[in-house]
Amino acid sequence: MLPNEDTINSILNPYVQPWYDAIENPVKAQEKVLADLVNKYSETEYGSRHKAAETRSISDYQLNFPIINYAELNKHLEKVKKRGFKAFLYEPPQCWVMTRGSTGNSKVLPATQSHLKQIYSCGARALINYALRTKNFEVFLGVILNLNFPSSVHTMNVDGEEVSYGYSSGTYARLNPMFERVSLLPRQEEIDKLGSGISRKDWEKRFDLVYQQALNQNVTAAMGVTPVILSFARYIKNKYGKVPCDIWKPQALFCTSVRKIQFKYGPILKKYYGDIPIVEMYTATEGVFGQQLDDLPYITPNYDAYVFEVATGKGVKYLHELKRGEWGRLIISSCMFPRYEIGDLIEAAGKNYYRVFGRNNASTILEHKLYRAFIGRLI
Repeated sequence: MLPNEDTINSILNPYVQPWYDAIENPVKAQEKVLADLVNKYSETEYGSRHKAAETRSISDYQLNFPIINYAELNKHLEKVKKRGFKAFLYEPPQCWVMTRGSTGNSKVLPATQSHLKQIYSCGARALINYALRTKNFEVFLGVILNLNFPSSVHTMNVDGEEVSYGYSSGTYARLNPMFERVSLLPRQEEIDKLGSGISRKDWEKRFDLVYQQALNQNVTAAMGVTPVILSFARYIKNKYGKVPCDIWKPQALFCTSVRKIQFKYGPILKKYYGDIPIVEMYTATEGVFGQQLDDLPYITPNYDAYVFEVATGKGVKYLHELKRGEWGRLIISSCMFPRYEIGDLIEAAGKNYYRVFGRNNASTILEHKLYRAFIGRLI
């Protein structure tokens, strides 16, 4: 049984109100986040070399700190592993995590306490905003399907010690205290017991575990990597002859980790899960950067947690400065990484709505230019 609406609002609003306030005034929010980040960067060897203590403004920041890609970032992380966290980070890693490697080799990255807190708080926003906006609190009364990757896969040497690490989605699910209150089924520990492989057979074992445990449960949502949510539905259809909406009545899907979720995946997902909302989240191993605000098929950034820049054809701009239709390479400053070019391309739709449309490579850029020239327009 749910408490009254006022009580629900008082519990949930602290997760989303800072986001709503930042959307109202992104300039102020970004200045505040940058001032806090620069102060923390000054505690690192890297920040000291780049005059973090002398950085007083956005223009100082862009002058003093270079834009770095993963290859450059990895060199600094190797120093962290060998010499200690202060080489690049202002606090020690709580764990290390890896990416799925869907566009190349997996990246292995640290996860500090501040980073994990942001993953938990910002990661909850899509679900909470959906519930508050639609006044559909039933989503909290059932279980959420756990379709995450394993959290224990490899080991590596960090400062003379062997450290275990696994995929970020599984690691964040295992450590996230929110899932102690919102029922995630199965528990991540049960997923991990099935092994660390990601072959078709490995996924079939995981999918069957999810199916068997959730069969007689009130499943209200699925949250996770979009292609995995789709693969689970296809597995259920092929093995048991039913689609998920024949078995459960989910309220919404919270989809992450790929581009073009609404247009490429949305229609087929609805065939399997029913005509329900598909809430897009812009997440990566490096952070939870934005989520869908309303029914429009765009994401709105977490201006209160990260600093966003975009390298456009006319130079580097702050994300909130982009005009409708402008696009470029996204650069993110976080509690771990200053001015990190994450490898995604983003386009402004106006009024703090954005579309992340692909990875930064020649084929994506060509496709986007052709689409904009001959077919596409922003809704």
